Amino acid sequence: MSATQPDEQLRQFIRDRVRAVANRDAPALVDAYSVDVVSFPLLPPAETHGTEGIAHALGTWFDSYVEGPAYEVDGLRVEAADNLGYCSFRYHVTGVLKDGATVDMWVRSTLVCRREGGRWRVVHAHESVPFDPRTGGALISLGPESDA
Repeated sequence: MSATQPDEQLRQFIRDRVRAVANRDAPALVDAYSVDVVSFPLLPPAETHGTEGIAHALGTWFDSYVEGPAYEVDGLRVEAADNLGYCSFRYHVTGVLKDGATVDMWVRSTLVCRREGGRWRVVHAHESVPFDPRTGGALISLGPESDA
């Protein structure tokens, strides 16, 4: 990373993430995680530890698409000081799965990052989808204008 401010470095970190998803570059995405990362992903399993779990989840995710996934970040908020920071945002995923189903959903994401060897890496990741308390079902079509 360059000598820019930590907040701008984390914004670039997210831009690099978006580009890696567009290129289906799982190794670049995995490399952005600390070896001791703890993740609470959207897709099973409910919790993973380490980059092996991240690599497996990304491979499964990419392999499930025949078209996409497209990945767009909205509402990015970052804050960093010294060697610790966070990014929170919503991302919009679209595409067509191998079974023909279409995906068009918004996901909430928080990444806690630590600078390791001069590079920002994710040490904790948490993804979620708001749910309708009346039905218990996910509200996957929420857009960026929602307060949920």
